[in-house]
Amino acid sequence: MVEYTDVINTDAAWLPQIPAHWQLQKIDALFTERKTKVSDKDYAPLSVTKKGILPQLEHAAKSNDSDNRKLVKAGDFVINSRSDRKGSCGVSKLDGSVSLINLVLTPRSKLNNDYVHYLLRNYRFSEEYYRNGRGIVADLWTTRYSEMRTILLPVPPRAEQDQIVRFLDWKVSEINKLIGIRRKEIQEFNQLKNTVITKTVTTGLKREELCGTDNSYYRMIPKGWRITKTLRVLSQPLTDGPHTTPQLYEEGIPFVSAEAVSCGNGKIDFNHIRGFISQDFYEECCKKYVPKIDDIYMIKSGATTGRVSIVDTDRIFTIWSPLAVFRCNQEVMLPRFLFYALQALPYQQQVQDGWSYGTQQNIGMRVLEQLKLAYPDVTEQEKIACYLDDKCDMLDKAIQLAESKIKALQELKSTIISDVVTGKIDVRNVTIPEYEHIDDIYDDNNEDGEETEVTEIDGEEG
Repeated sequence: MVEYTDVINTDAAWLPQIPAHWQLQKIDALFTERKTKVSDKDYAPLSVTKKGILPQLEHAAKSNDSDNRKLVKAGDFVINSRSDRKGSCGVSKLDGSVSLINLVLTPRSKLNNDYVHYLLRNYRFSEEYYRNGRGIVADLWTTRYSEMRTILLPVPPRAEQDQIVRFLDWKVSEINKLIGIRRKEIQEFNQLKNTVITKTVTTGLKREELCGTDNSYYRMIPKGWRITKTLRVLSQPLTDGPHTTPQLYEEGIPFVSAEAVSCGNGKIDFNHIRGFISQDFYEECCKKYVPKIDDIYMIKSGATTGRVSIVDTDRIFTIWSPLAVFRCNQEVMLPRFLFYALQALPYQQQVQDGWSYGTQQNIGMRVLEQLKLAYPDVTEQEKIACYLDDKCDMLDKAIQLAESKIKALQELKSTIISDVVTGKIDVRNVTIPEYEHIDDIYDDNNEDGEETEVTEIDGEEG
């Protein structure tokens, strides 16, 4: 790609050079802050996500203060001020309302809205935005308008903004098409994985005679299998983590919540923990629950309700209230068999039929304890678990390969956007061919709700 030949140095740390014919202007010269308070009864609630500004899903986690929100008009730029939501921003195409944690900026001048969208969502600006913030610890770090208003932005001539948008729309669509192919592969692998799990934990490994039952979820099971309540295969009633929100730190004891389960592909992903807690709070949590190898966690609140993971580490950590803990009575049921049985369609359908909606979908622990499981003797469970370990390992490797290709494509897309909107690449003379416009539609399970995680799930204390 062609670089600009005539560039000038700047005083902006995040933008050391720009093309000589571009301008540098402060945010407050280009935008005003919109502070109008409205109700989501009058202005539909919007979610500020890493995908941009989207209509809030009907069953997403919502603020209890629905009459105290910020007005958003089409064309406004909205950004979440908290560091733990870095990258959640965009130019809104809709009128609506957002929670007060967000900043709403209205353009003063006739900038190309799509150029603004590309510019202010690029990772270099994102880092500069949060660098200008303040806070006690990372999780409580915020950037106010008074702190961001002096950030310098590159402003090309309007005709060049338009060409930049045309170029990026084309390139981004090309990359999104490739990402879409990989995502479809992952979806197909996951569907195959779910089919294999469901078939194996409901019909077994042998071609045994199937017997009819009076259970609508397990209509046919192998001869000799049993159906029982979940509670009866556990060594203790279901429990969960604390129903209080602790102070989080940059280091300490890992505090695991829903995201670490939903991102972990059956394991705990310690790269997606809620944060770190103090030793004192950890010891308080241990009075209620201490994690143990082979414990199984199910998300019981939010968009990913029903997802599970199994503890396979002796690392010290604890969990928050969105997770329910299943601990097996191993004389009746093996943890690996239960891990797969909880993922199978008959059990997941019971979870869906049993959850309720408040501020978000959730299912109570006492409800989960009553859900039914079909199972063979422990010897057969061991064979089934080993078989599924092998089958799922092969599929997981295929999924991981596709995910690595998606990551590389996303990094390429991010680099191209950043280089173009900051003046590293000259696209003025690029001819844009005809192409199919493709948005990057992806599943980000933690982006559908409001900006705070609900801690009081169902009023239960395990």
